[in-house]
Amino acid sequence: MDEVDVLVVGAGPAGSTAAARLAKAGHSVQVVEEHPKVGYPVQCAGLVSQRVLDLAGSDSMVRASVRGASVFGPSLESITFRAETPKAFVIDRAGLDIYLADRARGAGAEVRTSTRFDAVEEESGDRLTVHLRGPEGALEEVRARLVIGADGVASAVARAFRLRRPVEVLPAFEAEFPESPGDPDTVEVYLGRKLAPGLFGWWIPDGSGGARIGVAADADGTPARRYFDHLLVSLERRFGRRLGPPTSYVVSGIPIGTLPRTHARRALLVGDAAAQVKPLSGGGIFTGMRCAEIAADVATQALSKGDLSERALAEYDRRWRAELGEEFRRALYLRRLFTRLSDDELDRVVHSLKGAHLAATIVAFGDIDFPTHVVRELLKESPGLVRLLPKAVGAWVSSSPYRAPELDFASRRK
Repeated sequence: MDEVDVLVVGAGPAGSTAAARLAKAGHSVQVVEEHPKVGYPVQCAGLVSQRVLDLAGSDSMVRASVRGASVFGPSLESITFRAETPKAFVIDRAGLDIYLADRARGAGAEVRTSTRFDAVEEESGDRLTVHLRGPEGALEEVRARLVIGADGVASAVARAFRLRRPVEVLPAFEAEFPESPGDPDTVEVYLGRKLAPGLFGWWIPDGSGGARIGVAADADGTPARRYFDHLLVSLERRFGRRLGPPTSYVVSGIPIGTLPRTHARRALLVGDAAAQVKPLSGGGIFTGMRCAEIAADVATQALSKGDLSERALAEYDRRWRAELGEEFRRALYLRRLFTRLSDDELDRVVHSLKGAHLAATIVAFGDIDFPTHVVRELLKESPGLVRLLPKAVGAWVSSSPYRAPELDFASRRK
C-alpha cells in the first residue's frame, strides 16, 4: 500500500498546481486522474488572462491573443471595443493541463491516470486510508496525511468529506469549428433568454482560422445543446454562411455560488470542486490555480506542524476568501441582477454602453479575472444603466468596498 503526504484527486490546472507546489516544498505527492489521458476530455473554452500564463510560468500553450470583444444583445445590436494590447489569450486547453501535470512530475509528484477516488476510511494513526479504482476497476488503497479534492463540479472528495455543493450548476455545450468567419482577435458574447438564459453564448477565435462556439445557461430543463443550436442559427444568419461540421464537442457543468467551507479535517477543495468560479463569466482557471497555490502553502505549514485538523486548515478558507471572496460576492450579486433582466432590458443595457466614453472605460478597466471593477466604473458613468434597476444597482455602487449587499430576489422574469 502506497503512503504519501498528500493525495491530489484530479489533474486539471488546480490539482496539478497544488501538486507541483507541494512536491517542490519536499512533500511526497500522488495525483490521480480518472481519465486515461491528462487534459482530455477538454473541459472549457480556454480563454485566459496573462495571470494564468504567469502562474503556469509559460506561454507555450497560447494559440492567439485577443484585443477586442463584441457584446450582442437579444436583437443583435452590439457594442465593440478594442485595446491596443492583448486583454486575453486563447490557449490549447488540453495543452495547459498536460504542461502543468508535467511540471508537477518534474517537481517530484507521481501522476497516475485511469484512477479515480472511490471512498475514504476513518483515519488510523496519522493518515487516512483512501480507496481508489484503478484501470479495469481494480480496487487500490493509498494512505495519505491529506487529501486535496480537485475533481471538478461533481467532486467525489467533497461528498466523502461532507462539504456542501454549490446550489446552482449551469450546463454548458461547446463545439470547435475548423473554419469560421469573424475577426480573429475579437471575442463575441451573445445575451438573451432565447439564446442563453442565465449566462451567455460565445464565439472565440482559435488562432488557426476556426472558432470555439458555445453556450452556458440556466439548468431549467432545456438541454444546453438546444440553446447551442439556436446560437448557431443566429451566427450563421449574421455571418451569411453555414458553419461546420465541428471537429469536437465539450459538455460540462459550471458551478455558481460559493461553498460555506472548502476544508475539513485532512481535506481541502480547490478549483471547480470548491466552486472557485467567477459568477459573471463562468471562468475558473485563474481562480482555481491561485487558490491551489494558497492551499499548497497552508498544507505545507499544516504538514510541517503535524496539525491537519479542521481548525488548522481553516486558514485556507480565510486566505483565499480574503483575496478573492469580495470579487465573488460582488459578481454573484451582479449576476442576480443580470438574470432578472428581460430581453428588452438587456438590449437597453447594450444600447447604453455604446457611448464612446463608456467604451473607453471598458478598455481601461476591463479585466476578465475581476470583471466587477469595470462594472462599478460603468455604473458610475452611465445614468442609463442605473435607471434599469435603480435601487438595487444604487445600493451596490454606494456600498462599502468590503461587502456587497445581500438580496433575496423574487422569481426571475421570463
